Amino acid sequence: MSGYLKKIHPVLPVKDVTKAVEYYVQKLGFKLAFTDTTEAHGYAGVSRDGIEIHLQWHDEVEWVKGIDRPMLRIYVDDIEDLFNDYKTQDVFHHGTSLKETSWGTKEFAFYDLNMNGLTFYRDI
Repeated sequence: MSGYLKKIHPVLPVKDVTKAVEYYVQKLGFKLAFTDTTEAHGYAGVSRDGIEIHLQWHDEVEWVKGIDRPMLRIYVDDIEDLFNDYKTQDVFHHGTSLKETSWGTKEFAFYDLNMNGLTFYRDI
């Protein structure tokens, strides 16, 4: 088989690109990688360590109809430190906890401002 897959840049739907970038930068420790606008409607990318997530504005009509919500699983070496970092950023929802799973991971999960799921994990 030819080719080598090197990276993936998931695109998350958001209601307001500016607010989404602000959330990822100020709350989750990402940096702005690029943006095509400073307006709410647009497209931007945020990065942290070796990953990049793209944020794309979606029209209000799509939210009423019910847009599918993605869930990202992001591997982290030091899960405890990240959990403790995010615990101070007021990003967790009720019930967010760091736990060991029956499938051999230690992980925690929460939703961003637009109900996109973020799960951070490491193998046990």
